[in-house]
Amino acid sequence: MATAEGRWRLGTPWHRTVGEGLSVRVLVTGAGGQLAHDLLAACRDDEVVALTRADLDIADEAAVVATVRQVAPEVVINTAAWTDVDGCESDPDRAHAVNALGPWWLARACRDVDARLVHVSTDYVFDGEAPRDGTGAPRPWIETDPVAPRSVYGASKLAGERLVAQTLAEHVIVRTAWLAGGGGGNNFVRTMLRVAREGGALQVVDDQIGSPTFTADLAPALRHLAVARRSGTYHVVNAGQASWFDLASATFELAGLEVDLAAQPSTALDRPAPRPAWSVLDTRHARLSGVPALPQWRDGLARLLAELADAGRAEG
Repeated sequence: MATAEGRWRLGTPWHRTVGEGLSVRVLVTGAGGQLAHDLLAACRDDEVVALTRADLDIADEAAVVATVRQVAPEVVINTAAWTDVDGCESDPDRAHAVNALGPWWLARACRDVDARLVHVSTDYVFDGEAPRDGTGAPRPWIETDPVAPRSVYGASKLAGERLVAQTLAEHVIVRTAWLAGGGGGNNFVRTMLRVAREGGALQVVDDQIGSPTFTADLAPALRHLAVARRSGTYHVVNAGQASWFDLASATFELAGLEVDLAAQPSTALDRPAPRPAWSVLDTRHARLSGVPALPQWRDGLARLLAELADAGRAEG
């Protein structure tokens, strides 16, 4: 087990009574990822232990139990996951170990130390076929819609949700979609910028619709839910919807890049795992529970592009 010594980032003194405006002791798993990068900023007034996969593999039950006991957090925020959708399809055992059993071990350990668990999940728990409103038009997914994942990744994440909910009363499951941020790891926006620099024509699918979400906006919502005295499942995404083609086009437009961009159907891609055609999530449940609404996705994209540009200038 990796020791947590030296990883404390001290804010104001923490309090046993959890609530807005108070500092809490937080354990963040998956700290090497893009979401955790912004989550640490959102928790800057808290007492935080941030552990990367090298520090803590959540699929290692004994390590999870020992770490949670050592840290004795009030809240655990789990951003650790295996998100390689095609990789999960070829290695379902690893997918289940990380995405299902890992959250379960965390939930069991949280129960032992009387801690809350905020677990990040995905739109892939749905089948991707758009539900319909009373007029027959597509509507966003709500938390109570039937789940029916079509990929190993989605099935493993759904199993993790269910194991957490069955094990720990003090839990929050946050489903989100199409994440992009300025921290570690790759994402669609970074890929588009890299392809633009390399030059040449580019084709992007236009028949998969979702909710582009930016980690700088999602992270404060996770912190809000971590200290709220509510449990359950919430959808949290940036406002609006787009296709991957729309997101690519906006990326190039806002970055001031000229790219030979064309649309293509998803059937043109030969991928091991199916992708949802409809990943738009309804955030009403979160909003009415007091979670501030996230900005429109183009606003989040513009801020991410500015952050990436600033980082590039700093490295240069």
